[in-house]
Amino acid sequence: MSTSAISGGTNLFTGFTRLCKGLAVVLIGGHIVVQIWPFAVTYLALIPASTIPFAWNLLTAGYVEQSIHGMLLSTIGLLFIGKLLEPIWGSREFLKFIFVVNFLTSVCVFITAISLYYITRQERYLYMPLSGFHGVLSGFLVGIKQILLDQELSVVRVKAKWLPSLALFLSIIICFFTGETTTILPTLIFGTYMGWIYLRYWQRNPETKFRGDPSDEFAFSSFFPEFLRPVIEPIATIFGRMLCGRSETSIEARGYTTGGAPLPGSDPIEATRRRERGARALEERLAAERLGASGKPEDSERDATENV
Repeated sequence: MSTSAISGGTNLFTGFTRLCKGLAVVLIGGHIVVQIWPFAVTYLALIPASTIPFAWNLLTAGYVEQSIHGMLLSTIGLLFIGKLLEPIWGSREFLKFIFVVNFLTSVCVFITAISLYYITRQERYLYMPLSGFHGVLSGFLVGIKQILLDQELSVVRVKAKWLPSLALFLSIIICFFTGETTTILPTLIFGTYMGWIYLRYWQRNPETKFRGDPSDEFAFSSFFPEFLRPVIEPIATIFGRMLCGRSETSIEARGYTTGGAPLPGSDPIEATRRRERGARALEERLAAERLGASGKPEDSERDATENV
């Protein structure tokens, strides 16, 4: 992968990928549609009582932002995070991640709303319109955790591995103060979990042909503080077997021969390489943006030399 492909531009506000721009147009267009024709929410958003006849809203709900601030946050997050993840994953894998995480998050939110109705008998859980791209954004943060891990992000001064956990913690606090716990919080939680499930078990690496990332640094317990991990790990193992039909041990065994010697290109090795590529991508992107902002002539001379 060339330096220009990784850096994605010479300025913070340039270099957005074509796919992310197209998806941003979809988010903006969805918001405009529901503002001009409010009745469209009935057909596009996830309304649990209407999902059985309108099953397509399990797909469309994630791309409809009902509020202006939600649309702005989702569009900005998509453009900036996509500029980092898409060149590393590839456009096809990036789009597949969005589709799978969005759909599974909607399914889980639907099941949760129905369950809450049967538990509380409150009809508001059946008729509240649920929509928004924030579930996929939560999944994106899991992707940043996987790729950068111990890299410290200069913008927020926090290690990348804590981004999903910190975002969820802050969201829980904000939602309880704003009263949006039932409309936003389930989507954030399931988006984070489904993003991890996809990257942990399902994402195919085109070089090794293996799926997932079985490294200990990306285990589900790594989302929690150290003192909680002994409690979380047994629970996470049970859910892993239920959802994916295999244990952590069987995943780790994929990268080894019967004699115990590592196979070339095994998953743990590839996971390390993926993180190294992500770290290099971040460093080269920041360096390119600094050079672009300063407007040094050496940058253009270097690009000319590379082209030759």
